[in-house]
Amino acid sequence: MQEKIQRRNYAGFLIHALFLALTMNFIDVNTVVPSMIGELGGTAFHLGLLSAIMVGGTSFMQLVFAGFITHLPKKKPALLAGIYLRVSALMVLGFFLLRLGAQADWKIWAVILLMTTFSFSGAFANISYTDLMGRSVPPDRRKKLLMNKQLISSIGIIVSSLIVKVILSSYSYPVNYSYLFIIGASLLLLATAGFWIIREPLRETQQVVTRKRSLALFAMALKSDTNLRYYLLWINLSGVIMSTIPFLMMYGRQQFTVTGSTTGTFLLFQMAGALITTTLLNFLYKKEQYRPLLYLFIFLASATPVLALILRASSTLYMFVFLFTGASAELYKIVQPGILLEISDDENRSVYAGLSGAGAIMNIVFPIAVGSIVRYIGYEGVFILTSLYILSGYFAARRIVCSRFAR
Repeated sequence: MQEKIQRRNYAGFLIHALFLALTMNFIDVNTVVPSMIGELGGTAFHLGLLSAIMVGGTSFMQLVFAGFITHLPKKKPALLAGIYLRVSALMVLGFFLLRLGAQADWKIWAVILLMTTFSFSGAFANISYTDLMGRSVPPDRRKKLLMNKQLISSIGIIVSSLIVKVILSSYSYPVNYSYLFIIGASLLLLATAGFWIIREPLRETQQVVTRKRSLALFAMALKSDTNLRYYLLWINLSGVIMSTIPFLMMYGRQQFTVTGSTTGTFLLFQMAGALITTTLLNFLYKKEQYRPLLYLFIFLASATPVLALILRASSTLYMFVFLFTGASAELYKIVQPGILLEISDDENRSVYAGLSGAGAIMNIVFPIAVGSIVRYIGYEGVFILTSLYILSGYFAARRIVCSRFAR
């Protein structure tokens, strides 16, 4: 009976992964969102602020939400509530763009507000998601689940990226982006079907955790766990690639003409990089060790900004930059939660997930800083410094140790 429940839960996570993958291309933070902000008349500062919210701010809010969610006997209701709020924000954004009219500053800020709601509700859901996975999937199946999840996601993402390219090419602004977000909201709603079939184990011992107690738990975890400290340091160094990728799109818009079709092509190449990476890992890498994957991620992430400078001559060459962004992002999605699951247990997983998000402070500071200083040192200076900064994460990564993280 227990084996049947585990297979059912495993299937539920994969079903959710498929529909979520189909969704996220319609609001891709690396290509679609930067292009939309550019069409709205937004600047590098607006993009930096939105990137800080959608990447770093979303992670930081996990700390705020962890205190509310940690004591809950079941996490699935909170998870579903967060997803339904995301669906609502995305649907409202789609209809807002459909009736956008002439450009105006207040409309840029309205879009940023809706995107903030979408992102923060995702942070609320992610706390529950991490804990639900940790308690519903046994340790010996987690890495396989993560890699299969990414493989299924990559296939779904390729399909949806083709649809995104067709929509961006077939309709003019802002109707094309409106259709993207309305379809994305509908697919995200379908993604909840995977969670409805999951049977969540009920926590036997339940203890209400106050805000003061939550902060004490965070401080205790940081003080007592060396692995956690190095893990957070690595995220703050190499992890900034996730908030750097949107600027690659903005940089491309300065070098050559970017149409809806071009944006769709960049998205296709990014998804191709993700699919190639996941496919190779599933077939060639069978070990339960994360360290080689972590080193590979650092190498690809640090090389990406420099590659953008080398291939800036034309949009045709620049497409290959997004192969690297897709590969880097895909590796990060495997390694980051994988290490978090390994260095935590059932009792402290929500606390560690909260710290993992809040600790990634550089994904808030970095894009805002880039949006502010790029006018003074140019994208060339920013990208070179970023590459060196990401590469320095190697020294933190090599010090992380856990049972499936062979030294």
